[in-house]
Amino acid sequence: MDISKFVELSLGKWRSQRSVHHLAFSHFEEVTSTIEITPLNKEDNEVIELCKSHKIDPQMATHPFRMSWEGESDWDDQATTFEGTTILVPIPDLNNSKAGRLLRDKGYAETIPSIGKYQITEDGTFVLLTEYEQAAAEEKIWFVNPNFRLRVSLIKTSLGTGVVTASFSSEIRSLSVNSET
Repeated sequence: MDISKFVELSLGKWRSQRSVHHLAFSHFEEVTSTIEITPLNKEDNEVIELCKSHKIDPQMATHPFRMSWEGESDWDDQATTFEGTTILVPIPDLNNSKAGRLLRDKGYAETIPSIGKYQITEDGTFVLLTEYEQAAAEEKIWFVNPNFRLRVSLIKTSLGTGVVTASFSSEIRSLSVNSET
C-alpha cells in the first residue's frame, strides 16, 4: 500500500467509537463521532496556501483531502458535542512511495498548523509522527477490510518521555443504501 491507496480507502463517511484514557487526569472518556473524508484538488487555493505556508512546492502534493468531524463526548459525565475540520496534504518522499510528510492546517494534539512524518509499514499500517510545541503525537491507522478500520493514538510529552493520552478507535464506513429494488 502507498499513500494514494491509503487516502483512496479512507475517503467517505465513517462512524467512530473511541475510548480515550487521559493518563494525566486519571480519566476515561468515551467519544462517538461521524468523520467525513473528502478529496481535494491539488489546485484548490486552500491546498496551495497550506503548501506555501510550509515553503513546499504545491506540485509535490498528492491526494489532498479534508477531514471533518462532529461528535459527542461524555467528559465530566455530561454529553458534550464538538465539531471541526482540517485540510491534510500528503507530500510523498521522492525515493520512497511508502513514506513522506503530512501537512495539516490544524494539528491533532495542538490546533496549530503542523507537519508530520508518515510511513506505511509492510502490513499496510499508516504510522504518523508529529511534533508540536508542547507535545508529540503518534497515530497508527490500519484497515481490517475496506469498510472497517482501527486507529490508535498517543499524545506524548514534548520530549516523548511520557504518555499523556492514549486512545483506541474503531471506525466503520457508512454505506449508502440503494432504494431501488
